Amino acid sequence: LLLLLHFSSFTLVLSLDKRATGVQTWPNGSTYVWTVEDTYEGETFFDRFDFYTGADPTNGLVNYTDQETAFADGLAYVTSDGIVVMRGDNTTWLSEGEERKSVRVSSQKEYNTGLFILDLDMAPWGCAVWPAWWTLGSGTWPWTGEIDIIEGVHDNEHNQVTWHTGPNCNLTESGNFTGTIVTTNNEPNLDCDSVDGLNDNSGCGVVEWSRASYGPYFDEQGGGVFAMKWDVSGIGVWSFYRAAIPQDITDGQPTPSTWGEPVAFLDASGCNPITNFVNHSIIFDITFCGDWAGNDYSTSGCPGTCPERLMDPANFVNASWEIRSLTVYKQQSLHGEIA
Repeated sequence: LLLLLHFSSFTLVLSLDKRATGVQTWPNGSTYVWTVEDTYEGETFFDRFDFYTGADPTNGLVNYTDQETAFADGLAYVTSDGIVVMRGDNTTWLSEGEERKSVRVSSQKEYNTGLFILDLDMAPWGCAVWPAWWTLGSGTWPWTGEIDIIEGVHDNEHNQVTWHTGPNCNLTESGNFTGTIVTTNNEPNLDCDSVDGLNDNSGCGVVEWSRASYGPYFDEQGGGVFAMKWDVSGIGVWSFYRAAIPQDITDGQPTPSTWGEPVAFLDASGCNPITNFVNHSIIFDITFCGDWAGNDYSTSGCPGTCPERLMDPANFVNASWEIRSLTVYKQQSLHGEIA
């Protein structure tokens, strides 16, 4: 299948697989494809990420290290086969209440819409562990938005997707997604507004149904792929364990319209995805205890207290990101003919 794209000064010819062309159609009938904007992988991964060394805004018992320390202490590195590893310290004994070293990195580039596809072999988990893969808008939180794509605590088996925004952003309860809306006092929390601590800064969240979306079972499947699509229609998240990754993703021709319903979707009818989410950087982190993992610890089934758990480094052998690649795609409108 040949696609002829006519521009003012040249014609671009693309060869597309007939069974998985990647061509998508807008409601108005115009067509587009997702084309690669950025790829983060291998030895160059850390070249375009900055290491955050400030205090943890979620009050975790964590010491986020700079790049030099992270590399020297083996908290961030790339394996010989190109796997990017970021992990919490799992070798140092601590006194009770002492902060454990870890890593938080953010992309130097900021995005406004895109298709973000993360292929990873392992995501962090374990009692007292609170990891996240998320995007964060520049400026004053939460006015430019936050999108939590992978997030959980302890040994949870279900990933939680969450949005934090300013006012006038709401989940649509009848939205087409497979996850379950997080509730507050047994009522679905549809309001994403997190200004001035509204709803304890919980935002609006959706819990995935699949046990293979977080924790030990996800890792046992060999990891998988998470995808976040952000465009004028809204913000959707999909997850696929290793054996279920769609071929179009593997082929580098992602076609979200063929993936089925997302696990979570913030529909544009309830929240403008362009004005509420602005200039987002990509963030990976691993914190410990804090506002969620700490406050939730006593009901988690984990032993002892969170600060006690933090003392023994052996408890954090699974607190590790192992990433094959992160690819960001952008929409390319098609003007021409398909032959």
